Amino acid sequence: MALKGIRVLEFGGLAPGPFCGKVLADFGASVTRIDRTLNNPIDCLQDGKKTLAVNLKNQKSQDLLRSLAKVHDVLIEPYRPGVMEKLHLGPDVLMKDNPKLIYARLTGFGQTGPLSKRAGHDINYIAVSGVLSFLGRKSEKPTAPINLLADFAGGGLLCALGICLALLERSRSGKGQIVDSSMTEGSAYIASWLMMSQGLPIWHGARGENVLDTGSFYYDTYETKDGKFMSVGAIEPQFYESFVKILGLDDLSQFGSNEEAKIAVEKAFKTKTQKEWSEIFEKVDACVFPVVDWNEVDHHHHNKATSAFSRIKKDGYNLLVPIPSPRLSRTPGEAAALTNQKSHYEDAVEILKLIGKTEKDVEKLMQDGTILLSNEAKL
Repeated sequence: MALKGIRVLEFGGLAPGPFCGKVLADFGASVTRIDRTLNNPIDCLQDGKKTLAVNLKNQKSQDLLRSLAKVHDVLIEPYRPGVMEKLHLGPDVLMKDNPKLIYARLTGFGQTGPLSKRAGHDINYIAVSGVLSFLGRKSEKPTAPINLLADFAGGGLLCALGICLALLERSRSGKGQIVDSSMTEGSAYIASWLMMSQGLPIWHGARGENVLDTGSFYYDTYETKDGKFMSVGAIEPQFYESFVKILGLDDLSQFGSNEEAKIAVEKAFKTKTQKEWSEIFEKVDACVFPVVDWNEVDHHHHNKATSAFSRIKKDGYNLLVPIPSPRLSRTPGEAAALTNQKSHYEDAVEILKLIGKTEKDVEKLMQDGTILLSNEAKL
């Protein structure tokens, strides 16, 4: 795979850090999670990674991590500015030990500025970035897209891109560097087109009054007879013509406003089920497709044909696993969640072997509390 041979230390955190590590792991990197517990119930993206649990405040544990950083290519840390420095594991220390280290710092507000040390979540970061002000229907309050935009798009994914860029540059210079990945700045960067396209005629009103923000009847979602939904994106004239013709509303100009036209489209869609409309619109290019329920997405015929999803059984649940994207022709990724897992004891032995530790050393480190691992983990 593309990142085969790259070693990554991922310090335990919430969604964005683990997703960044997952992206690297899916494309072949060897990722070791450094956490305070062997089984973090909140981290659902740890599959395919090795785990080493340590007491970060313990001097021996810090020394052990410093040694590990010397033999790794990348370090991902998700803490607020100053935390790693207090643990004597900041970039000033680790990059002096290992000048080739890519030190990725993934935070909400970045390393500098008046908000840099403040706590926050996805909704806060996209609020400060200006992006949240775009999202929502007319006359309604801004609506956050769950936690996809800052945590995963502007956070974990852009951090993974930064790491890959730094690795590419290192192949020329032989030097590592710090990747300062701010979820606030990342969200704004993801929204570059939204901000830089404001002079276009598609933006003419307040939130919810424009072509792409549900302000137009030909770019929205509509309920069907069976309570499901269809998505409509019939912007271009040829797609719009097919769309209104199939609905039997050829002359939408008869309606005095966008709202009246939307009501007519709503009534039309409620005359058939989602399956019926899907079969009709799939025969023409009108940019109309079903809103597939997330738990049934692997059954949709297109996704089945492209093997876009797999399922795994974990903790009593039948979980969906999307394939790594984009697809590479020679070195494609493989969903780390589908790879074989070793015990935590085996992980510890394999990880610490990189710095010359034997299995007896691992036993001793367990006994003195440098690493947190019970004997049952051997089984």
